[in-house]
Amino acid sequence: MAFELPQLPYDKSALEPHISARTLEFHHGKHHNTYVVNLNGLIKDTDLATKSLDEIIMIAAKDLPAKQGLFNNSAQVWNHTFFWNCMKQGGGGKPSGKIGAKIEADFGSYEKFAEEFKNAALTQFGSGWAWLVLDGGKLKITKTANADLPMAHGQTALLTVDVWEHAYYIDFQNRRADFVQAFLDHLVDWSFVEKNLG
Repeated sequence: MAFELPQLPYDKSALEPHISARTLEFHHGKHHNTYVVNLNGLIKDTDLATKSLDEIIMIAAKDLPAKQGLFNNSAQVWNHTFFWNCMKQGGGGKPSGKIGAKIEADFGSYEKFAEEFKNAALTQFGSGWAWLVLDGGKLKITKTANADLPMAHGQTALLTVDVWEHAYYIDFQNRRADFVQAFLDHLVDWSFVEKNLG
């Protein structure tokens, strides 16, 4: 069964002024869609056509670099779908509830978490992602290059920010730090992150 570009979980203008409708038109409508189209082309008429997205990612991850194209496109479909769900209108700031308590326990404070997360996002050279993951029951900050993702390393993704330039260049030009700060302060959907805790 062919994969489809998932709908955004909000209106294209819902994240303004931090992420513009124009950015989402390109980032979701063009970039994300291209990965979906490419993935469908790669699995068409193969035994992968009946597999789930997670299964395809893990099959490709176990056979790199031979299946690099398959990994890149399947992982980027997953990464982008996850990223859209990490955000909401009026989000961001310090979380409460179970995720807030877990961040305090594992990082010492929300501020320490935010500092580490921002540092990962800013020190990821070139294209990639910064992540909050669950690894062996503990929260950790990681970063991955290009399409790589926590699933391929036995970790559970809880939150991500996309630091490929197309994620922020229309709205922030080269100011990646300002984009990541806006993501943390105004966009993170902590209820989604908490759901991923399980």
